[in-house]
Amino acid sequence: MEIKSVVAKEGNGNIQITFTIPFGIIKKAQDETIAEMAKDIEVPGFRKGKAPLAKVKEKIPEATLIEHSLSHVLPKALGEAITEHKLKLAVYPKWELISAKEGESWQVRGISCELPEVSLGNYKNVVAGEIRAASLKKELAKDEKEQVTIKALLDSTKIKIPSILVEEEANGRLSSLLSRLEKLGLALEGYLASVGKSAQDLRAEYAAQAKDAISLDLILSKVADTENLKVEEKQIDEALKVSGNKEGTESRRVIESILKRRAALEFLTKLT
Repeated sequence: MEIKSVVAKEGNGNIQITFTIPFGIIKKAQDETIAEMAKDIEVPGFRKGKAPLAKVKEKIPEATLIEHSLSHVLPKALGEAITEHKLKLAVYPKWELISAKEGESWQVRGISCELPEVSLGNYKNVVAGEIRAASLKKELAKDEKEQVTIKALLDSTKIKIPSILVEEEANGRLSSLLSRLEKLGLALEGYLASVGKSAQDLRAEYAAQAKDAISLDLILSKVADTENLKVEEKQIDEALKVSGNKEGTESRRVIESILKRRAALEFLTKLT
């Protein structure tokens, strides 16, 4: 028995991975799930953890059994699909159960994406030209040069951001807003009324901001790689202390990536 996977790339940049899972694999995962849950489920007439598994199964909601059983199967299946199809996924998939009939193979679809390719073009001339043009009108402060640079990069670089990345980033921004409003004791409806926007307007605005933010990160990372910009270890150490992040390989990687993008932006603002 083996799990089969089929990959389809969508026009919006997303990737669909559809898994067909033989029921024998599902049954084994269900049995493992029931055995795990039996330790904590109470069944009348039996001591806790001693009830027959068939009785325990009756106490587990179907949706819970499905979710936990698939959690035994999907991580390994995903890893095999990534290797087989040579995928470089940017985010962990969102899962959708297509079919789950007793005795038949189950079908599950994962939605993810790969990071898009970035074609910089003649970015240095574009940025330098925009900064010179803006400087003819007035002397630019550092932050103003950065804003001119950012706009020039976003306007001149063609990059297609997968919709799932935009959606996740926009959702994160909305969650942050809701958290801030909650701390202030404000309702979302009242906030929307005060700024004269509908919920749809706000989501569209955040989606546009998310798309620009993701695009800029990818562009600056590409510039940093193209220009072979380096970040010193002591810079990473200092940034970790200031941010309060715990020392670790992943934390260092994230901080290094941020510092490289910052270095790329500074490099571009000094082209003139």
